[in-house]
Amino acid sequence: MNKSLITPMPPTKWYDGLAQYQHQGIAHVLATVVAVNGSAPRELQSKMIVTLDDRCDTLGGGSLEHDVTITARQLLNGEINATDARSPQPLKKGKSEKAQAVRRDAVYTKHYPLGAKLAQCCGGSVTVMFECFNVIPPMSLLVFGGGHVAAALMTILAELPCQVDWVDSRPEMFQRYLTPESVATAQQAAYQLPAHIRPHIDEDPVDFIQPFVANSMRSASVNASMKKGTQYFILVMTHDHSLDFDLVRASLDAYVKIGSDNSSTLTSLPYLGCISSATKAKRFRDRLLQRDYNEQIVDKLTMPIGLNTGGKEPMAVAISIAAQVMQLYNDL
Repeated sequence: MNKSLITPMPPTKWYDGLAQYQHQGIAHVLATVVAVNGSAPRELQSKMIVTLDDRCDTLGGGSLEHDVTITARQLLNGEINATDARSPQPLKKGKSEKAQAVRRDAVYTKHYPLGAKLAQCCGGSVTVMFECFNVIPPMSLLVFGGGHVAAALMTILAELPCQVDWVDSRPEMFQRYLTPESVATAQQAAYQLPAHIRPHIDEDPVDFIQPFVANSMRSASVNASMKKGTQYFILVMTHDHSLDFDLVRASLDAYVKIGSDNSSTLTSLPYLGCISSATKAKRFRDRLLQRDYNEQIVDKLTMPIGLNTGGKEPMAVAISIAAQVMQLYNDL
């Protein structure tokens, strides 16, 4: 099984792209033709979506679409400043991160004389409006365990812009989410879950740790100036205490490996939380220290997971976990 947590193929229609990228929390620009004079490749209100890696739908192709794509990605990267909304200017040095974020949250327009500037045979001109969405990186969660608390947590995460990989070794834990067609035909499993929640059935869930941590560190280096809270979360809540411990150890081992290269990266490592009682938390901590993990690494583990909100029902625990995740993500 491929455990690289591959991103789905991009959609082809702008409205499908808008829904998918909004739900997944992926940064994107909605580019819309808001004015047309003379002949143009597409009609008024034509739209396309541009992300840092992909694009969907079209504004007619050619030099116009090429420049729209470049401009959209410059906006996503904070590389241009629209002091004049009709003509974005290069970003000046020394501008604050807050100022960059404000600019990218705004709406920009750019005028395109098709014949003179872009050498397109249409000969008219168009004005394109650029709207930036989800510039701040979304939450990314790796959740182990398909029990009652995890299922309740998914009900909450289904309504939030995030990316979730949900892992369990037991196929029956995901059976309730199978589509009727999957059950009837015994074909490849398709689940009645939002696109941003991806279930994985695997006998070796520990193998998901290393790629997730590596992704988190790549993202931290790219988005260092954009996001101050925690973006990546490892949530351990399986049916087996031994498996919980193995997952915690694998996470800390990945942290040790990264931290040995550069101790300053320890602060940007993913959140690691494990569901537990106070007794289980003490036992885990003692066992880790006995295995020569230093306290700085062990302190990266949060046990018990979640805020102390009271209530032991699965949904009450899930709410406390979601609240802690949101608090850390928003750096509160």
